[in-house]
Amino acid sequence: MKKLFIAIVAVFAMSTVASAQIQTLGVRVGGGQGYGAELSAQWGFMGQRLETDLGWGSYDHHSNISLAGIYQWTGEIGSGFGWYAGVGARLSMWSYESGYENGDTKFALALVGQAGIEYNFDAIPFQLSLDIRPNFWLLPETSFHWGDIALGIRYRF
Repeated sequence: MKKLFIAIVAVFAMSTVASAQIQTLGVRVGGGQGYGAELSAQWGFMGQRLETDLGWGSYDHHSNISLAGIYQWTGEIGSGFGWYAGVGARLSMWSYESGYENGDTKFALALVGQAGIEYNFDAIPFQLSLDIRPNFWLLPETSFHWGDIALGIRYRF
């Protein structure tokens, strides 16, 4: 299963890089179920953008690593502010301590939505964003999580 996860991540990353141009690179803090962080990149893609996030976190008796890809529609509000909304998918791997969930490693797949606002500074090439990303989990069981509010800090190219 770990080899399958790595293969999916590699194919996803290569296809993204091949067809898109990077716009921003940074971190998204508070994502990954609210107790983690994500390396975040936004790519110009088909007239809008694609956000890819590699996240990690640890809470209670488990830790996780995840990969999310969200196609986003964007718009301007004015004075450096903008909005974005999108849909995508998230693939996660959860590892539990022995004695909890039988010490298993579980894989999870979710459909995700994302909506937020951003501010692009004029004087410096940085972007701040605030968003929410609800998750509709398909595997290992069907469930819904409203997501967490996350703060993004990215360098603009």
